[in-house]
Amino acid sequence: MLSLSHPHRAAASSAPRHQQRLPRSAAASCRRRRARHVAASAIILPGGGSTGGPRGPGDRKLPFTPPPMAPPGQLYQPFHPPTSPLPSKYRTLDLTQRLEVLRDRLGQWHEYAPLISALSRDGFTPSSIEEATGISGVEQNCLVVASQVRDSLLSESAAFPPDLIPYFDSIGGADLLYELRFLNARQRADAARHAIDYRLEPRGVRELARSMKDFPRRRGVDEGWEAFDRASPGDCLAFARFRQSRERIDVAERVADLERALQVVETEPARARVELELERARRKAAGEEVEEGEDAATAARPPVNVVRLQYGEVAEATTVLLLPVVRETDGVAAMESAPRRTKSDVDLGIVEVDKAWARWAVVPGWGPVAAAAEEAVVIELADGRRLPWRTAEEEPVLVIANRGQKEVAEQGIYVLEKEGRLVVERGKKLAEQGITAAAAEVLIVVRPPRDEDDMISDEEWD
Repeated sequence: MLSLSHPHRAAASSAPRHQQRLPRSAAASCRRRRARHVAASAIILPGGGSTGGPRGPGDRKLPFTPPPMAPPGQLYQPFHPPTSPLPSKYRTLDLTQRLEVLRDRLGQWHEYAPLISALSRDGFTPSSIEEATGISGVEQNCLVVASQVRDSLLSESAAFPPDLIPYFDSIGGADLLYELRFLNARQRADAARHAIDYRLEPRGVRELARSMKDFPRRRGVDEGWEAFDRASPGDCLAFARFRQSRERIDVAERVADLERALQVVETEPARARVELELERARRKAAGEEVEEGEDAATAARPPVNVVRLQYGEVAEATTVLLLPVVRETDGVAAMESAPRRTKSDVDLGIVEVDKAWARWAVVPGWGPVAAAAEEAVVIELADGRRLPWRTAEEEPVLVIANRGQKEVAEQGIYVLEKEGRLVVERGKKLAEQGITAAAAEVLIVVRPPRDEDDMISDEEWD
């Protein structure tokens, strides 16, 4: 039930009722005009009582909230335009004066950097800005991004000391802050402090930022990760060098990487882990025998062929293979039930299998795969870092395995099921665990094509 009230009650007319009657069309028009001024004073929910007199337990009314009103004499404006990103001393400049500021670098870099964004919003392209000011497109991007990073350091979430900001206001400060663009506000503040303490150059800041970005992804993948603290920029950088040292084949290079890691490590557990690894490397360089669970170089290198597909490689191959695909979450049962090739006609390209299947992969006819084509199956891994070697990267990969070879040998790589998932393990590790049979032996690992192969790197562009 809706209770309605008219905001302007008209006084009762003294005219006779027969004189107030209007034609039907005029009465309807009058009712529509009166409806425009009817306001809802309250909504009465079911079970309510009468609107007059004292309220009883059955009255449940929702009060009507009036719309916001402007102060007297002012116009109500619910929308407020954002403040201008330009410094106050540049807001009144016309276009010619703004271009002059950029061309002559009048002021500090973080002051005139917002002018580039303003020109872009006005329709200027990087090439037209370069033609008018002499600032290249690469430098324009560096200035704009570095200015945004600097503003994030001034935010409350970053908790960066304001007295340290002037360190980046000098020449070259934009190049330092530009390298921190991939980090969040808190990480940027920690990395900026580390860069000031160690007087890092842009290349060093880039290495630091990448190590801080990559550190959380290495959890459970690399040995020794638990000893380092992710909240410490020095530990993140030390872990990156520690991890790089374990991939070195030359012992001298391994020792050099560990010494560089020892220079920046901050926490005591991480320092103890680096010193232990450094002692082992030095003893091994001196010709002494070192007892290790697994040689670092051996752990870093994949014991099977790992290939990266090129765009158009399958189309240009003289022989291709059509193989069934299973996901890592499907388990061994799905892998065993995948179809097997029963007959093929090489001349006409006809392949006959023993059952229907939903997902297939077309790969070049590599020798090891072609030899086991009847029992070959493809396992799709969403993250290549699950492979049992340290050089694996975060990318989806295809593992081609031979289901006809199940006997475990220490030199091989095998597929088996753990906790309902298909995993890849070294034969040596399985032998140590007493496992003598696996689901399949890995033949080759296929990595996806990389878009950046034909791109110019940052160093080459500079």
